[in-house]
Amino acid sequence: MSVYRPLVCLLRHGTAARVCRTVTTWSPVGAAFNAKGQRRLDLLQPNAGLFGVPEFSSVEGFEVQLVERACHCPPGVQTVEIFDKLSDRHGKHADFIKVAHPDPSYREAAERTCINTGTMVERLNTNVELCKSLKDLLDNKEIVSKLDPETRRVAELFIFDFEISGIHLDKKKKRKEAVNLNVKLLDLSSQFLMSCHMPNRIEKRALPEHIHLHFTKDGKYVQIGGLNADTPDDLVREVAYKVFLCPNANVMHILEKLLSCRDKLARLLGYESYAHRALKGTMAKSPEAVFLQQITDKLSDRMQKDFEMMREMKTKLNPRNPELMPWDHPYFSGVILAERFNIEPSLYSPYFSLGACIEGLNGLFTQLYGASLLAEQPSVGEVWSEDVHKLAVVHETEGLLGYIYCDFFYRSDKPHQDCHFTIRGGRQLEDGQYQLPMVVLMLNLPHHTAPTLLSPGMMENLFHEMGHAMHSMLGRTLYQHVMGTRCATDFAEVPSILMEYFATDYRVTGQFARHYQTGQPLPQSMVARLCESKKVCGASDTQLQVFYAILDQKKYYGLPYVTNTAWQLRFSHLVGYGVKYYSYFYKDPLNRFVKDMETGERYRREMLAHGGGKEPMLMVEGMLQKRPSIEDFVNALVSDLDPDFETFIMDSEG
Repeated sequence: MSVYRPLVCLLRHGTAARVCRTVTTWSPVGAAFNAKGQRRLDLLQPNAGLFGVPEFSSVEGFEVQLVERACHCPPGVQTVEIFDKLSDRHGKHADFIKVAHPDPSYREAAERTCINTGTMVERLNTNVELCKSLKDLLDNKEIVSKLDPETRRVAELFIFDFEISGIHLDKKKKRKEAVNLNVKLLDLSSQFLMSCHMPNRIEKRALPEHIHLHFTKDGKYVQIGGLNADTPDDLVREVAYKVFLCPNANVMHILEKLLSCRDKLARLLGYESYAHRALKGTMAKSPEAVFLQQITDKLSDRMQKDFEMMREMKTKLNPRNPELMPWDHPYFSGVILAERFNIEPSLYSPYFSLGACIEGLNGLFTQLYGASLLAEQPSVGEVWSEDVHKLAVVHETEGLLGYIYCDFFYRSDKPHQDCHFTIRGGRQLEDGQYQLPMVVLMLNLPHHTAPTLLSPGMMENLFHEMGHAMHSMLGRTLYQHVMGTRCATDFAEVPSILMEYFATDYRVTGQFARHYQTGQPLPQSMVARLCESKKVCGASDTQLQVFYAILDQKKYYGLPYVTNTAWQLRFSHLVGYGVKYYSYFYKDPLNRFVKDMETGERYRREMLAHGGGKEPMLMVEGMLQKRPSIEDFVNALVSDLDPDFETFIMDSEG
């Protein structure tokens, strides 16, 4: 059986023979991403504006009209439609532009827009007249009985937004306090995010001269902007860890105020804690249902064996300093990995050209959903950098589903993380047309090769982020407020993590992974080794993710705490995920069910199509035909780390 037993065959019989090709026959979409050169622009063409959308003339002016209509319209479907329009006009463009646009003036303007919009949203969420219009709708049983399930769900979600913003508080003074706390949280979150990736510096004379070359020089200082986790030199890793994670009193103060503000707001609203407030409406529903402790209990013995392997390797390579420290984990797990499986990225990357990977995604989506990726030429002014690609997603019977903008290449002025942004949500328009969704996928791929060659990790990240994008493309909700990834965070990660499994199953990679020069396919044994390599030190790696989710290093990580370090000040997901970083553990039970177009269409129908318009666990139940228990999730995650002895047999036969 395959290394991932839960996965079933994704491609119909005979597909392998059809897609085998030489490097001179890339499909148009593959060729577009493998090409090197300047994009040809028609300079006479008028500027279309970013994403082809005209600039908003006045956000506030438009909202005033909608607020007035929402407050005074009679209860009915129209009430929910107006609220959805209000949500739609809270420019999603700005969230992306403020972090990714190369022009500082654009970024600064977008940052101001985000703050102003966020402040306005919080004020609207405590607008008593607005809330009353929705409550009148939901309190009218006759009208509610005639609403379709999605409209009712969206109305309830809007009411939930009002409630967590303090609309139910009995005094105007308390409602105002809730607004002020929410606005303060927006400001503190922005400050914290900006500080997370700022380098620390130390005087050169404080460090041995021979390690200066590993860091950026800044006059009499060296700047340290990361952990240098892959460096073989123990001292470089130790210095990077201690200096980069050295606590900054100002940032610590910002984080403490942020956490205090969260707690104060949650208690003001009647919740036991911020976690209880944040998890309401998710699959977990409450902190007590998040199964981090169960994972720790299941993995404890394996984790200790992992650390013992790392200690032995460190003793072997550095007998004078054998103690395993937190800065050693990534490096020595990588050394063990290379020794056991020969997983050298340079051996794999020639098979994973960017164009080949896009072709693989195109073939996968065609087989599962009947949807294809088509490269389009963007208009003048539509994209913010000349290396951004535009993809149209087209269904074989439904036509155009939406657009994906691919901002894949490294720029010094954009965040050095892979992520997905919703620019515009899909929704049903009054004229019967459908507002097509638009999203941005942001990666940080190297620019220096043509074609761009991806490491296995880069390839998996591409598949992961494309899972988010297709969640948005395949959704067809009536309201953009619940389109695609606008759902419970723990549910939003399910489709993208499923894509990671596809990325390392030979029945998928075997269809697209071809050497960019010779056209030779990636050997199955190499894919099997890649899959098995993920299980090396897998328990300790998983436990590290548990640590990320719990933020309690001394108790949960398994390696000693290093004094005068503050890892939490570098963890930007404290803002991005809040208390929902555990979401990455919701994955395995679904993996065995998506296998071909029939089950792909069912997967779309039961899960992807609804976005946040349906209770998340009901969607999972509809797909699995049962409600998975905590034990199901934990056991599936742990069994994923079990070795597949067929890989060892395959290697020995080879």
